Amino acid sequence: MFTKILFATSGSPCCDAAARVAFDLAARYNAKLFVFHVLGTPSRGFSQVVVDLRTGEKVELDGDYILWVKDELKGTYDRQLKSGVDCEIDAAVGVPHREVLRKARQEDVDLIVMGASTTGCESDAQEYERHFAGSTLQRVAKASKAPVLVVNRPVASFWGGFTNIVFGADFSKGSEHAFKFALRTAKELDANLHLFHAIDIGSSHGFISQKELDDRMIEARDRMRRKYLIQTGDFKKVTADIWEGIPYIEIVKYAREKQADLIIMAHHSKDVSDESAVFGHTLEQVLLRATCPVASVNRPDKIQLA
Repeated sequence: MFTKILFATSGSPCCDAAARVAFDLAARYNAKLFVFHVLGTPSRGFSQVVVDLRTGEKVELDGDYILWVKDELKGTYDRQLKSGVDCEIDAAVGVPHREVLRKARQEDVDLIVMGASTTGCESDAQEYERHFAGSTLQRVAKASKAPVLVVNRPVASFWGGFTNIVFGADFSKGSEHAFKFALRTAKELDANLHLFHAIDIGSSHGFISQKELDDRMIEARDRMRRKYLIQTGDFKKVTADIWEGIPYIEIVKYAREKQADLIIMAHHSKDVSDESAVFGHTLEQVLLRATCPVASVNRPDKIQLA
């Protein structure tokens, strides 16, 4: 399923849940794991003084300092490394999202694993949510050729592999790529695939009549069949459901009901060529609230069916 996995980490407790899943994935699927940390950004130009991203302190950059950072990462993940996973630890200096994307391209990885935030994990919820939209994750997910698996909460890291996959369908162009990744994953792992769409009644102004809701339900069922179900072929472990409500709430509830260990969604509902596009509100809220890992898929490069 996966042959090369990149785990982008700050080395802080914020990434502990993501680390658990990254190492477990590598062990389960016999994949090569790259543990990667961006240790700081140059204070100016090509200066050898960098601002450490964890401490905010300025440090003199040399080979010994980078080696020290790598040794520190080895100590942080010592218990996981003892499991025998084929793992390579690396560190770089630069703008975090650019270095993560560069490393992913360089190693030609199939999957990037990240925590939702490397800032604010010890702050209150409002502070965390303010940080979220402008995070390194946001920029990596927008440009990554590989799916980005996000593990936000510690509870999301306790799982037993992929057995129940929920695909959040929004009928957008981006969702076509996300669906292909979901279907391929379910087929290769013989997992149950649950297609789900929530009719958004939270954004509607005024009263929605039952007839209007029924009409939207019929339309959604037809689009679900024409856009996704027709592609499943002879794969039988597929279900499809449509609910009404506030989409992110319904997706999280549905995932709990299906005992999902993975949610797959499109990065956003706009055209992926739109450089100004950011996480859709629904995906962002699902990432924050889900009790299982969430995969954000933005591009078709790594997810085409064989």
